[in-house]
Amino acid sequence: MPVLLLLSCLAGAVRAQQQAPAYMPATGDASVDRRLADINEYASRYPAAFADEMGRYYAVPRAYVEAMQQQPDWTAGDIFMACALAQIVGQPCRAVVREWSRDHEGGWKAVAARLQAEPGNPQYRRLRSAIDASYARWGRPAPAGEK
Repeated sequence: MPVLLLLSCLAGAVRAQQQAPAYMPATGDASVDRRLADINEYASRYPAAFADEMGRYYAVPRAYVEAMQQQPDWTAGDIFMACALAQIVGQPCRAVVREWSRDHEGGWKAVAARLQAEPGNPQYRRLRSAIDASYARWGRPAPAGEK
């Protein structure tokens, strides 16, 4: 009987995982999308290290990051994107969080465009460099499919 219960629980977990929508940040840059999805995985394993990174390098209070991590509508990838984008455009993270919360119909690409940091421009290149720097500090390899 315990084996059947365990198998039933495992089957339920697999179904829930299959039904969960895939994370789609829609940045307009497939490489950034993959990295934000990978940041979700990293932060799920190392939430304190993720919060430290955001505080130390993106000037976001650790308590704010931890509170955002508890919000069901926010992923670590979204938190990272909001705060890194904010730093690049010279705004506080909370301002970009509000902008995303107000309207994110077009994904992060649309939010970045409203902040004059759309893919291809110098600010967006700085964003990509910031992501690379975080990966280097974490000693984390690029997600599969990247150089």
